[in-house]
Amino acid sequence: MSTDTAGELPRVPGLRYADHVAFTVPDLDEAVRFFVQALGAEELYRSTRGPDPDFMPENFDVPRDARLELAMLRMPPNLNVELFEWDTSDRRTEHPRHSDSGGHHLCFVADDVDQAVAVLRDIPGVRVLGDRKEVAGDSPRVAGNRWTYFLTPWGLLMEIVDRSRVVDPPSLVGPADWHAAAEHDIRDDIRKDQ
Repeated sequence: MSTDTAGELPRVPGLRYADHVAFTVPDLDEAVRFFVQALGAEELYRSTRGPDPDFMPENFDVPRDARLELAMLRMPPNLNVELFEWDTSDRRTEHPRHSDSGGHHLCFVADDVDQAVAVLRDIPGVRVLGDRKEVAGDSPRVAGNRWTYFLTPWGLLMEIVDRSRVVDPPSLVGPADWHAAAEHDIRDDIRKDQ
């Protein structure tokens, strides 16, 4: 960290949970089709904005001529994915690599990585990166974890993971935690009302 940002940071008050992740895609219809047909998403709604020479730079940090169309998707049971297609005079089209600043990926848990990869290999434009891997002694806390990265037809990096073989996994949030979180919120609301 630089000297300007060293030390304690203030905690943002009132944060409750993550609402969605968002990705910019080159073709919104193609991306929605992939998420819905290949990954089982549900399209919730679409929206457009811009161009607006005052609003867009101020609120999105994009050029004055920028225009967007977005689709909000629901990935059952717990993830909202927002996809943006932008139109602007200076839009860049290259994706950051995994090792670049801004590199990112989206990961899904699967019952069987091998079965998931076999289907992904049959989807036109999908590029599976290597074969299925399994974590070993280099990361003993998650040994047995099986995973594979792949690129969508437009280049978004994704991962499929199967944690079922991990003997003592770290406390990663999963379906068993969702009800506990809701019960915790209800208890907090009751305490506030008393």
